[in-house]
Amino acid sequence: MDDSMDIVGENCNAGEKNGGSWKIAHFCFVLCVGVFIGVLLKLFVVDLLHVSGRSKLPSIKDGETIVVNKLRYGLVEPYGDSLLIQWGTPAPGDVVIYLYDNKIVVKRCVAVAGDLLEYSINPLYTLKTNGEDIPLTEIQYQNLKDSKSVPDGYILAVGDNYEESVDSRIYGFVSTKNILGKVLCK
Repeated sequence: MDDSMDIVGENCNAGEKNGGSWKIAHFCFVLCVGVFIGVLLKLFVVDLLHVSGRSKLPSIKDGETIVVNKLRYGLVEPYGDSLLIQWGTPAPGDVVIYLYDNKIVVKRCVAVAGDLLEYSINPLYTLKTNGEDIPLTEIQYQNLKDSKSVPDGYILAVGDNYEESVDSRIYGFVSTKNILGKVLCK
């Protein structure tokens, strides 16, 4: 009887050693799955971005971190500058991100496809759309003056700090397929 107990005892010790290896393997597996899910979330669902620049003052300050919903308007192409599949478009007032000159920029959508654009030159250049008066320089006025409305598939995106923002007033309308997400909060 004593011999059979020794055998059982030896098997128990062997199980503890294998159990320890199994725990390490399980931990590694869970860690890898967690990292994989985290990467997927960052690529396709939500992102944290550090803002540098003054174009969104006073609403978003230089150095603040923003949370971006990447699924708001469609499925973003990983490491790309456009949407693979689009199911929504920004509304006036949405703060959006997109690539311009190989940099992610944060701007406010002030007009969408079909919105009328009215210009005045008394005494300053001004663009009026959706009840908002947006100051223009003479060059910005020259860039936009031929557009009476926002074309289909595009938005007019402007920084809140009109004097320092490089935005649609300079480089034109932004394609809705290039909108990479909506800012949720800072």
